[in-house]
Amino acid sequence: MIRILASDGMQADAVKALEAKGFEVTQQFYEPDQLAEEVKNYDVMVVRSATKVRQPIIDAALETGRLKLVIRGGVGVDNIDCAYAEAKGIKVTNTPRSSSASVAELALAHMFALARFVGISNVTMRNGEWNKKKYEGVELNGKTLGLIGMGRISQELAKRACALGMDVIYTDILGKIPDVTYEYTTQEDVLKRADFVSLHIPASPDGKPVITAADLALMKPTAYIINTARGGLIDEDALCDALDNGKLAGAALDVYPSEPPKNERLLKNPLLSLTPHIGGSTKEAQKRIGAEIVEIITEFFA
Repeated sequence: MIRILASDGMQADAVKALEAKGFEVTQQFYEPDQLAEEVKNYDVMVVRSATKVRQPIIDAALETGRLKLVIRGGVGVDNIDCAYAEAKGIKVTNTPRSSSASVAELALAHMFALARFVGISNVTMRNGEWNKKKYEGVELNGKTLGLIGMGRISQELAKRACALGMDVIYTDILGKIPDVTYEYTTQEDVLKRADFVSLHIPASPDGKPVITAADLALMKPTAYIINTARGGLIDEDALCDALDNGKLAGAALDVYPSEPPKNERLLKNPLLSLTPHIGGSTKEAQKRIGAEIVEIITEFFA
C-alpha cells in the first residue's frame, strides 16, 4: 500500500478521496529529528509551509529509498531542497493553481485596510476612541500598483486592481512576461513610482532581505508596501525605521522570518496591517489544493 505523510495536515475531502483510491494517509507533524526517522516509512510526503524538507530529511529518506514524491500544498517550494531531492530521484512538485486567487485577495484586503485605516480604527473604537477626523484615507482608484514578481498571484491581483481603476506596473527577474500587457519596468522604477508595492517573489537563496533600507528609501512617503509572499523579504528593522520616521505611509505583512513573529516593533506599530500567514486560508483554496494533491498523487502512481 502507498503510504502518504501529510505532515502539515490535509483537507478532509482530499484524505477521503485518497483513501477511497487505496492510499494510506497519515496526518502528523514531526519535529526535524523525528521526521528524519518517520519519513523512511512513506512513499509520499505532503507539506505546507511549516515543514522544511532539507537535505538531512532527504538523506534519511534515501536510507530506505521508499520516498518518491514530495508535494508542497501551495505555490512556492522554497521550504524544500528541490534540486537535491530531484538529483536523488525524488520528484518535487506543488499546487500552483490552487491558492493564487486567495493570496491575491488577501493582498488587496491589506491594501484597503491600509488605505482606509480599517484595522487600527477597529481597535481604537473598541477602546472607546472616536477618531473620525484622524483617519482620513485614500482611494485605490487612480493609484499605481507596483508588482515585484509577475507570477500567478500577481496576475490575479493585477486583474482585481484594474477593476478598481488602478494602474499596474511590474518587474520580474525573468524580464517582460509574454502575454502580460501591464507596463514592465525595473524594480527601482516600481519602487519610485508605485503608491502600493506588493511582493510576489521567492526568498533569496542566501536568506537575506530583498527589500533593504536603500530600497525603501526609493519609495514615496505616501506609499505602502505589502508582503504576502515569503517571510524575510523585507528588512524588518528598516521597515520599522521607515514607518517611524514618516518615510513610508504604511505596510502590511502576512509572512514573517519566524512564525509566529516576536518582533515587538512590528507587532505594536499602528501603521502595520498584520495577519498570521493566512494567504491561502480560504475554504475555496483549501478544496482546490486538496483536489490538486489528489490529482498529482493519482497520476504519479497510475
